[in-house]
Amino acid sequence: MIVGDTNTFAIESEITLAYERLGQLALGFFVIHVMGRCYGVREPDATMLANSFDEVGKRIARRGSHTPSFPMDANADEIAYAFRRTVYGKCEEGELFFGLSVRQFTDSIDSNCLAWAPDGDEAFDDHSYVLQFEDGNEVRLVAFKGTPDFLYDPTSLNDVRLSQDEFYGILQEWHGRFKDEWGSLPKA
Repeated sequence: MIVGDTNTFAIESEITLAYERLGQLALGFFVIHVMGRCYGVREPDATMLANSFDEVGKRIARRGSHTPSFPMDANADEIAYAFRRTVYGKCEEGELFFGLSVRQFTDSIDSNCLAWAPDGDEAFDDHSYVLQFEDGNEVRLVAFKGTPDFLYDPTSLNDVRLSQDEFYGILQEWHGRFKDEWGSLPKA
């Protein structure tokens, strides 16, 4: 199932096997498309889908609260670099990112739930990252793939801006359709 436009923003998922346990929900895949590129593992047995389903629900519930402590219009390359360095890499003492200390930057990421993917499961074991920022009526997604040296692959970087209504409409439609699909399937 694909909800949205893969050339701008879409969520795609597939249920291979549905489970009765809500902590599992289903086996399958969940990927995020940003500007024509797929982020996540798109294989029939990539992950259990409960985490991805729950994370979309949480994002819907937190609408309007994904506001960064740095400028929303910051360069996408600099955002990806700062995220990988501060969250996963080693930073120099006193190093600043957008005028913020490492601690201030990572606190902003955590407290405002700016990192959508990975979502805590194997869905994004391809080293994909999707960051979500909001300002007023706009949502910005910055998506990229990490590298082993705790940086990011610039060729994988994509950046899109959508209205909040469009973005959350896609999330709500996918969430509802997934729930209906899961509910209609025989359970293991």
